[in-house]
This record gives sequence, C-alpha cells and structure tokens, in this order.
Amino acid sequence: MRRADITALPDLVHGQSRSGPVRSERPLYVDLLPPCNAACPAGENIQAWLALTQVGRHEEAWRQLVSDNPFAAIHGRVCYHPCEGSCNRAHLDSAVSIHAVERFLGDLALERGWRYEAPSVRTGKRVLVIGAGPSGLSAAYHLARLGHEVEIRDAGAEPGGMMRYGIPAYRLPREVLGGEIERIEALGVRFTPNHRVVDLETERNEGHFDAVFVAVGAHLSKRVSIPAMDAGPIVDAVSFLRGVASGERPSVGRRVAVYGGGNTAMDAARTARRLGAEEALIVYRRTRGQMPAHEEEAQDAEREGVRMNWLRTIKAFEGEQLVVEVMELDESGFPQPTGRLETLEADTVILALGQETDTDFLRMVPGVELADDGTVRVSASLMTGCTGLFAGGDMVPAERTVTVGVGHGKRAAREIDAWLRVTELERPPKHPQAGFEQLNLWYFGDVSRRQQPELEPADRVADFEEVVGGLTAEQATFEAGRCLSCGNCCECDGCLGACPEDAVIKLGPGNRYRFDYDRCTGCRACFEQCPVHAIEMVSEPA
Repeated sequence: MRRADITALPDLVHGQSRSGPVRSERPLYVDLLPPCNAACPAGENIQAWLALTQVGRHEEAWRQLVSDNPFAAIHGRVCYHPCEGSCNRAHLDSAVSIHAVERFLGDLALERGWRYEAPSVRTGKRVLVIGAGPSGLSAAYHLARLGHEVEIRDAGAEPGGMMRYGIPAYRLPREVLGGEIERIEALGVRFTPNHRVVDLETERNEGHFDAVFVAVGAHLSKRVSIPAMDAGPIVDAVSFLRGVASGERPSVGRRVAVYGGGNTAMDAARTARRLGAEEALIVYRRTRGQMPAHEEEAQDAEREGVRMNWLRTIKAFEGEQLVVEVMELDESGFPQPTGRLETLEADTVILALGQETDTDFLRMVPGVELADDGTVRVSASLMTGCTGLFAGGDMVPAERTVTVGVGHGKRAAREIDAWLRVTELERPPKHPQAGFEQLNLWYFGDVSRRQQPELEPADRVADFEEVVGGLTAEQATFEAGRCLSCGNCCECDGCLGACPEDAVIKLGPGNRYRFDYDRCTGCRACFEQCPVHAIEMVSEPA
C-alpha cells in the first residue's frame, strides 16, 4: 500500500552507506507532494485515503480523511474539487474522480454509524464559536478533538449556515447534512441556535471563554436599484433560497429572470424551475468565460432548461417586461453599455449579485479592523487586532466556498490551540510537488473514469430529489485504484526487481524498502523504472 504523509519531511534515506562500490550517485527514496493534496483547500491527505480505499480498508480511509475534514459526505457532493483540476491523471486520460470516492466514504460512514474518537485529554479551556456554517463547524470539530470545550452560537434555527440555507436539497440532501453535524454534536460540541450575538465582549466575559472564533458567513445580499412599475416581485437570491430550504414554496410565476452570474444565481434559477417556472433565464453583464459560477453549475442549469443571456444588464422591470441593455467588452475586457435595449418577459426577478458579511457587532470591539468591503483584517494566525479573537471563512478575504471555509476552520483551530497553550504553531515545510513529467507512464494503462448516475433532466425539475447518485463499493475501489500515487512509493516491487545487485531490501507491507549501499553501484536501474518518482539520484557524499 502506498503512503503519502505531507505533514512533515521524512528521513529520505532508508539505509546507511558504510563502505561500498565507488559511484558518483546513489538512489534515495523520497516522498513528494501530490498535486491533489497541494490543491485541496481543506488540506486533505487525498493520496493516503485513496490508497486505503483501494485495498478495501474503508473505515481507515474515512478516519484518515476526517482527520482534516469532518464533512466527507458533504464535500463529496458540493466541493468543486480543485484536486481533480490538478490531478496528473488528467494528462493521461481523465482525472481521478476524487470527490466521488470521498462521497462514497462519507455515505458509508453515515450508513454504518462511524463516530469520531473522543479526545484522550481535556484542556479545561473554553472556546466560543460564532456561526454554525462550514468554517465554524470545522473549527469546533478540530478544537473539540484537541480537548477544548466548545460552544457554537448561531442566529439560525438549525446549524449548517449556507450549507443548509443556501445549497438546495437536490445538491445536498438534508439528512446527509444533519448526519454529519450530529456526529460533531456527539463529540461534545454544544449548539445554541436562534442566538444572534450583539455584544461580543459581554458574551465572551460572561461565558468565561478563553478564545473566540467568528465565522458568521456572508448572508447579506448585495442590492441594486431597478426601476419597477406595476411589476412582479423582485427578491434577493439568499432570502429566496433560505425560504425554500425552510419549507416555503413561493409562487414565482411562469417566467423567472435571475440577475447575476455566480453559483447562487445558478441555484436560484434551478430552484425556480422546481417551483413550477416554465422558463428561467440568467441575465449577466459579462461573458460566460467571465462568470464567477463554476462551469459545471452552468452546464447543469442549462440541462434543466435555464437560458443564459450574457452581456446584458437590467435597466427596468415594467409589468411583465424586463428591459435589458446590451453590453460590449472594451479592450481591457470590461463590459461597457451600448445604449441598445431589448425586452424580455418575466413574472419574477431574483437578484443574485453577491453577498456581504454582517460585521456590525464587531465594529465596537477594541482592536478589530474592517476593510472597505466589510471583511475583517486578520494576521497570519487568523487573529484579529483583539487578543484571543480569531476570524475566518467568508469574513476574511478568500474564495467563498464550503471547502475554503472548512480549511479556515481547521487552520483557526490549530492556531487557537497553539495560542491557548502559549506555544508556537509548527509549520513544517512541504515537499516539492510531483509533476506529470516525472512519472514513468509505462506502468499505467488508459483506464476510463467511473461515472456517477444522474437523473434525467426532465425528472430533475419535478421535485428536489438529489440529482447525482454515488458510486458502488466496487466502483469506488476501482476509481481509487486509478490514482497514480504521484511522488510516493506504491510498493510495486519495480525497484526490487530491477536492481541487478540485490541492493534493494523489502521491509514488508506498508514499510516500503531500503537500499543496501554496500551493494549499490549507482546504476540508476531502480530510478529509471520507478513509475511514481519515489526514487531520486543524488550526488554521493564527499
């Protein structure tokens, strides 16, 4: 089984040279950083849990995964998997379906009732987390596993933040979300819902909290003034999606226009179709290539009948007529008005122009600085200018995704833990990345990617049933086996068989090999055949 531990640089030499043949180079076993691991905003050791999945050790694989990210079943559904965009296998045939294997492990954990291990030692320290979205939940989880007492206070009736109120059920079923959160509660994290924090300092002092992590997310919709006369309703996308997630079924009419080009706009249009809209269209002032929405979100929307109107901006909403202006890109790629108007038909307009954070409750906290866009200024440790007050997720400048938020939560937990223990957080250097050009592809054949089942477009818009299905155990094992183990030994025995001097010694399953430098002549046979570039040739010590 291959292993990939990116947390610290290992001892690269698995054997000590005493005296032996004269050579200018000698081989070393190395561990490089897989590009999938490097690209993961949650910092998962993807290669390691894929290796465990490949050999059927599913619970071990899940525990390896959740050591970094508590939401395997959630991320396997909603993460935009930048790991796959960096996967070296994509240069060979197609990227490993990492998100599908992650979902398989997460669903299996829920099915079998796997639980997190309780911390062996309690620190006696109390931490307040404000916000029960992905970042706050992640921080609470990691802090609890580090032995701290954690309470989450959130303004919502149920935890989850935008995972519950912003991501529709056809992408993230509520029983999956609830199961992942319940496991965190079982770890000992206390939840206080329907609690909006107004006076942070008072709550911190009265609760005797030693540290605070603020992660309230971005729940306020940006507004724009649209002249409207005897027109249908104009609603913001966040409120619209929140209402639907809470069980409301608003009447949107036959034709719905969504103003915006982000992922929230796509979700709003797809939700409108499920509420009975015969036509749903996107109006966006830039081009498709400039839209902030992920391409797969736009493609899914189009499959469900959503029409796209690029380079258009809304000027007025009059009766059932939506007046839009045609835009053109200037030399710098910025859209400019042309004065040419068009008329579209719409019964409802949904504004999806982005979200902002509600940071008013922080403005009176001494030392806290806010940027012009409302985000909070933090140090490299995610601490604000107020001692012991940390912030992360959508509240700080970063890409606003679930996975980035979860990564912030893990990072904040480690920073808070180090601060509470009055120690410096160790940040070991990362290995060099393993590039595609370093691999020996003779070892790998072209193997097609396992595809997840999906509902037919006509069936999708009938209700909020989950659109994409999961892999079977057999498919997940197969897909995990497509991993190229970039830069880390996969124990293929190639070096053992290639060495003409019997200088490679096998140490047993999971322990890899070592070199006997008394026998090694530096012939490079092991290096030249290694499929994953787990061996490098270095100059012989003087």
